[in-house]
Amino acid sequence: MSVAQRGQSDAAGRTPRAPAENATEITTPMPAIGGNGLRDRARAIPEAAVARLAVYLRVLSGMREQGTGSVSSEELSAAAGVNSAKLRKDLSYIGSYGTRGVGYDVEVLIDQIERVLGLTREQSVAVVGIGNLGHALANYGGFPGRGFPVTALFDVDPDLMGVPVGGIPVDHIDDIPKVCAEREITIGVIATPPASAQAVCDRLVQAGVECILNFAPVVLQVPETVEVRKVDLAVELQILSFHVARRADSASAADATPAPRVNGVPRNSGVVMPR
Repeated sequence: MSVAQRGQSDAAGRTPRAPAENATEITTPMPAIGGNGLRDRARAIPEAAVARLAVYLRVLSGMREQGTGSVSSEELSAAAGVNSAKLRKDLSYIGSYGTRGVGYDVEVLIDQIERVLGLTREQSVAVVGIGNLGHALANYGGFPGRGFPVTALFDVDPDLMGVPVGGIPVDHIDDIPKVCAEREITIGVIATPPASAQAVCDRLVQAGVECILNFAPVVLQVPETVEVRKVDLAVELQILSFHVARRADSASAADATPAPRVNGVPRNSGVVMPR
């Protein structure tokens, strides 16, 4: 089996052509699920667009809870923090086009995005490493509501074995293959120290888990069939630090800019020029 260093994967595909402006339906129906049509469509969506689709879904779900029936691309793009042209292109990947003057049907659009993101069935999650972060993930109540129930927990600490965290007893990492098979785990979350992450990853892969969310600050080596998403909080903080420093530098540069001069005298110097 070939091994590759995996991170984010890109997919290329042609963008479906928008229908005529006088279309009568709010959205174009998705192809029937069950054939290759939906899978082919999903493979054609760029990675960055997939991330934005997840944001649109969160925003749309909030709108549905508030009783909103339809939404314009401008309203949805503003709520999601993207420009409307990019939003329309993203939605065209899933075969959805708004109608001029009407917009998008919220319920239909939610259904389309959920199907493309594979959210029509629950994805059982296993968390490995029940330290502070693992405890927080196991106890987070937002996962089940979005279709990602945590159903298995693993660690090596003998004091944790059998102890319920978030209502789920902790198992030893040696039991990963058996437990993951029994509970049909589809996503593994690694929240271990860096030195243990690769060994844990190998066990998850051997158990048939092909999607891994990695919080450990290491690059994992996995087979080409396995997808890995890396969450490095330190890197995110460093990026924010860059933006803080850049804004501080811009403010300093603005303060150091010489004031406009009138007849050689700074305009804000307080000197009264003779008339």
